[in-house]
Amino acid sequence: MKKWLIAVSAVPFLLLGGCSSLEGVNNTLTYVNEATDYVNEASTFANEIPTLAEQAVSDQQAAQELETKLQEMKQDIEEFNGLQPPDMAADLHQQIVEQNNQVVQGIDLYLNNVEEGKLDPALLENTEIFQSIQEITSIIDQIKELGQ
Repeated sequence: MKKWLIAVSAVPFLLLGGCSSLEGVNNTLTYVNEATDYVNEASTFANEIPTLAEQAVSDQQAAQELETKLQEMKQDIEEFNGLQPPDMAADLHQQIVEQNNQVVQGIDLYLNNVEEGKLDPALLENTEIFQSIQEITSIIDQIKELGQ
């Protein structure tokens, strides 16, 4: 009877342990999906910004749109940096945060120039924004492997 009681009372603890590992898998998949969405946004940003910067030199509406997109990307970066990665992706997340910080520096530099009326697409290309986004894409590919 005692053995049976011990066995029955141990079942909830075993189930909780199973739920914990299932929750870990779900957290990892959620993180992978959020990271994938983020890199897709960053890639779209990197593809659209050079053309928009060229247009912004002579078109006030394009300049406003450029400023908006730069600020939106900066906000997306801050949101991504604030994510809590699963333990297995913590190092990769930190690498992305470091690259994101370089992108934010480039965005801030360009936004300052926009505010000063200096719209020079070459300045945007000379920042590390695009190289950092390529690095982020590479890291995200590694994170996707964690989700498989």
